[in-house]
Amino acid sequence: MLVRFAYLVVTHAFAALRLLPLTDREKDVEILALRHQLTVLQRQFGDRRPQLRPEDRAFLAALLTPLARATLRRLRLLVSPDTVLRWHRDLVKRRHAQASRRRRPGRPRTVASVRRLVLRLAAENSSWGYRRIHGELALLGVTVAASTVWEILNAAGVDPAPQRATVTWAEFLRIQAEVVLATDFIETVTLTGAR
Repeated sequence: MLVRFAYLVVTHAFAALRLLPLTDREKDVEILALRHQLTVLQRQFGDRRPQLRPEDRAFLAALLTPLARATLRRLRLLVSPDTVLRWHRDLVKRRHAQASRRRRPGRPRTVASVRRLVLRLAAENSSWGYRRIHGELALLGVTVAASTVWEILNAAGVDPAPQRATVTWAEFLRIQAEVVLATDFIETVTLTGAR
């Protein structure tokens, strides 16, 4: 339909250019001839209505809508002015309905860069839970819900709770052993010579 509509617009644009060199008298004669042809067609159709294609309806709606209703009533048309106005309303309604239609059902996916950032923060800071990661993201200016951070961590198989970094007392002493030993067996001499 769109291709046919574009074809109609282009052909009628060239037809309008053809009318430029014509005088007003020649245009009036052409209008009278076209009106007479419409009368003949309407007489042949009788009570039957002409079958217009969707692109014909769209073109007529776009062409005639700027005119006032009184002007439309004076024109000799195959259809009533109210029909032309209804076609225009249908076109506008369809356009707005298509523009406001949701592309995919449900909540949109989180951006991949945000997912990577959440996983990186979780890997580099093993003691942070999903709420702390959410807070850090907020400080960075990334707007995302805490539940989304939890879902990202859960989908990646990362435990969102700080239990992933729990340290037992034995592990703490083993890690701190070097510092404990260094403080117990080192002696220093101060500037006054005191030990």
